[in-house]
Amino acid sequence: MKNLHFHIVTKVLLLSFIVTTTQLSSTASQFFEAEEECPPISNATNLQQSQLIQRLTHVCRYDRLERPIEYGQNGERLPVTVKARIYVYFLQNLNSDLLQFKMHALLQLSFNDSRLSYKELKRNDNIIGQKHLSERLWLPHIFFANERDSSILGTDEKDVLTSISPEGHVVLSERLQATLYCYMNFKKFPFDEQFCSTVIESWMYNQTEMVLKWESYSPISFDPEMHLTEYTMQRFWYNESVVNSDGINLRHGSFAGNYSSISFTVHINREIGFYLLDYYLPSMMIVAISWVSFWLQADQSPPRIMLGTSTMLSFITLSSSQTKTLPKVSYIKVSEIWFLGCTFFIFGSMVEFAFVNTIWRRKENVELKKVNSKYIVKASLTPRPTRRDMNPNNLSRTRSCSSLDNITSSTESVLKGNTNKGFNNYLTVHNLPIITTECADNASVTSERNSNCTDHVVNIASNGSFDPQGRDLDMPADHTTFTTMTPQEIAMWIDRRSRFLFPVMFLAFNALYWTFVYCF
Repeated sequence: MKNLHFHIVTKVLLLSFIVTTTQLSSTASQFFEAEEECPPISNATNLQQSQLIQRLTHVCRYDRLERPIEYGQNGERLPVTVKARIYVYFLQNLNSDLLQFKMHALLQLSFNDSRLSYKELKRNDNIIGQKHLSERLWLPHIFFANERDSSILGTDEKDVLTSISPEGHVVLSERLQATLYCYMNFKKFPFDEQFCSTVIESWMYNQTEMVLKWESYSPISFDPEMHLTEYTMQRFWYNESVVNSDGINLRHGSFAGNYSSISFTVHINREIGFYLLDYYLPSMMIVAISWVSFWLQADQSPPRIMLGTSTMLSFITLSSSQTKTLPKVSYIKVSEIWFLGCTFFIFGSMVEFAFVNTIWRRKENVELKKVNSKYIVKASLTPRPTRRDMNPNNLSRTRSCSSLDNITSSTESVLKGNTNKGFNNYLTVHNLPIITTECADNASVTSERNSNCTDHVVNIASNGSFDPQGRDLDMPADHTTFTTMTPQEIAMWIDRRSRFLFPVMFLAFNALYWTFVYCF
């Protein structure tokens, strides 16, 4: 019984398998017959656009992996020509530290595909669709060669438009944004000009299969309302070229050959109004403030040191705030030349203070041949103290201007028995019997002259014998010194000259700087 039951079950299963196999084979044969039959397009005038594009792109007529086929006069297969046009909505200011800029644009690619032509079907309207239409067609595979990243703006359905004309002319339009690299040169910053390019290359097909070209009419256009805040666009140009890809230059994966490339370049200049008001003018004022120390007395160390260091730190802070957004480059920028020049003048005012303060603290008088810049500077650098003995019995009283009223005169020191004559504040004239001088500050006012002038001593060492030229016959022939200045008077003399010399030098530096900026 068990064997009989087993045979019955086996026959039933075998019969079910045969019936199922027959049904599947019948369905498969119907499916393949349906696939082999191409849907007709003869009644294209009565079809909807979706129906028409489905029949035009049916697998029996159209292979989206195969590029459009074009033949020449001699029957050779020609590469498909893809023409491009760009409409720029917006150019974001260049990001200097990252060497890049952002672009919002409309990119249009157009080419002919004879497989999609339906003009002979007596239908003249264009087929227009969005992304679902472009997914059924062959499209050129291109990329931005200098991009950091790129994407289609908004949603895919919204920002992709595909149009097919009755002649088989396909136009693909995409609104996109791209962040592109721009390799800038900052040698003339902030008076620099940059050249930023957008490069489009073929990725999949070399030049024997696809060629990229710009449209013959208005290939590049910009939004009339577009405005750059930090730059001004001067001009732009476009070109077409060929890029070689081989085993060394792997620009296109593992495919070797010559690839078509198109690009356009914008020439922009940096606006300098911001830098003039926020960098150059404040730095000039800071340098001028450092010159206030020339009006302070040389022994006033705290205010002069504080003024010099505060102006130096303020200028360094100002410069660092203006250049912190720039990359670190190996060459010298124009802004750095300005920084070094202004730093030199601020540092020079501090060095001048150290120099005059050192002279001020000297205790020996300085002998001079003449009271002019040559002899004063030379004597202050290498002073020779006066060694003539002052004889109390051979003194004569005269009037001389003293620039320091708060220091005791040498006459009073000698008469009081003070033998330390090292710290004198007077202008002493030797070899003349009597010298009478007036105060240079205000010689017309007698009261001011008497209040500002002090009694000085003239040492008459000669016996009163002079030659016709007025020279003392008792003095040695090689003794040419005839006047003496105190260290304090020399320090004040240097400060007065610095008030004029530093501004003149700074104006000369400005003239050279701006000439270099605009002429080179």
